[in-house]
Amino acid sequence: MLPRQCQVALKEWAVTIQALSLGQQILLVRKGGIHEEGKDFRVIHPEFLLYSTFEHQRENLLQPESQPVLRKLLAQPRDEAQISFTHYAKVAELIEISDQEKVDDLSPHYIWTKEYAQSRLHWKPMLPLAVMLLRVYRMENPVSVPFLPEYKGCTSWVDILADVPLGQLQPVLSDEESQRQMDKIKGSLGMAVGAS
Repeated sequence: MLPRQCQVALKEWAVTIQALSLGQQILLVRKGGIHEEGKDFRVIHPEFLLYSTFEHQRENLLQPESQPVLRKLLAQPRDEAQISFTHYAKVAELIEISDQEKVDDLSPHYIWTKEYAQSRLHWKPMLPLAVMLLRVYRMENPVSVPFLPEYKGCTSWVDILADVPLGQLQPVLSDEESQRQMDKIKGSLGMAVGAS
């Protein structure tokens, strides 16, 4: 049963959310934001809104085919006083990895450069990299809420003050296609595949 509203959002680059919204990518990687409580990332919310951010994303951190998408996104006008939500996600599976070879093995499944993904791994090297496999859903209607100062900063999670109505959620990928992509990702990591 899918919820009808949500108050929690996960910040992610707008270009990555674009890839998630089109089913081109189903994973996110995290170690934590600079101002993360406890300085490391935890999946404290298995379901969340996707909050598009525009800081830090640069063409040279993306694989070549995703660079024009970023240029187009950056050229679009934005209302800095509003946050617009169009997609909702659930963590279907959480995998922790600690070696560079595994990060490289995932490269066909993400839009970033291998070097950028490796930099996420090497930041705080004692901690594993969290790889979240997501089910992404399109909200019935985009919803905008006022941007508040407390939403700012390098944190992953944001508690939105107002409940955001989700309406009738539509999966970006069918159950079968989602499972196929998850199996490919797990297979590239040398993990057993099949229904999770």
